[in-house]
Amino acid sequence: MNDCIFCKIIKGDIPSKTVYENETIKVFMDVNPINDGHLLVVPKKHFTNLFDLDNDTIDEILTYVRSIYPELKERLGCDGLTLVQNNEQGQEVKHFHLHLIPRYDGDKSIEMKPNENQGASDDIYKKLVD
Repeated sequence: MNDCIFCKIIKGDIPSKTVYENETIKVFMDVNPINDGHLLVVPKKHFTNLFDLDNDTIDEILTYVRSIYPELKERLGCDGLTLVQNNEQGQEVKHFHLHLIPRYDGDKSIEMKPNENQGASDDIYKKLVD
């Protein structure tokens, strides 16, 4: 993918503040962070989204996330961690990436607000289980 910004970062054509790298993934600071310490976990092989990833890559990404969380708490003093990953809708860069967004008591960086028009709809429930 010649125009993929993440492929260019992985190749070193675009500089990044890399915090971790191995043969499978590269982890670097987001250039437009939502909170201090906002990181992106990106596979080195180009996958468009979660549904294109192989299981070994998924395992590598999740193993990294589990290992870095205690370090983020210790080094940044964060109180939690939000993971965000978009597929197609809302996906600005079409190369799989997982946002790791440290959370701090009292921050308002990410607010998930319920749909005011409905509760847990019976119609939607039926579509999911039928």
